[in-house]
Amino acid sequence: MPEKIAHIAIAVKDLKAAKELFSKLLGAEAYHEEDVARQRVRTAMFRVGQVTIELLEGTDEGSPVTKFIAKRGEGIHHISLEVRDIEAEIARLRNEGFAFVHDRPEQGANNSRVAFLHPRSTNGVLIEISEHAQPRGR
Repeated sequence: MPEKIAHIAIAVKDLKAAKELFSKLLGAEAYHEEDVARQRVRTAMFRVGQVTIELLEGTDEGSPVTKFIAKRGEGIHHISLEVRDIEAEIARLRNEGFAFVHDRPEQGANNSRVAFLHPRSTNGVLIEISEHAQPRGR
């Protein structure tokens, strides 16, 4: 049984622009970049705790990633990122120019508060930020 998410791949049209966007979102630079000639993609990887988010850009019209984007557009459904202080994170991200689906955090599953960044400000990917309540007794 898997113990963690190894990475989440996101198809993007412009890797340079996507790296800048995700650097703002995550507050860190990509830790690894690579051209994978066999797959006809360029990648940039970001660490979030023990999870890696991998951005993928096709290198030619025949690339599977280029075809995916042409058919479905950029992105996946959503990625959830846990934060300690959702109010502070919302303020920071708004300051960086990100748009949100709702003005305030909402109650989420598993006793969490969540906020979704609008896909138009994150390369077509729906990003959820979540703050989990501390267990009782802590």
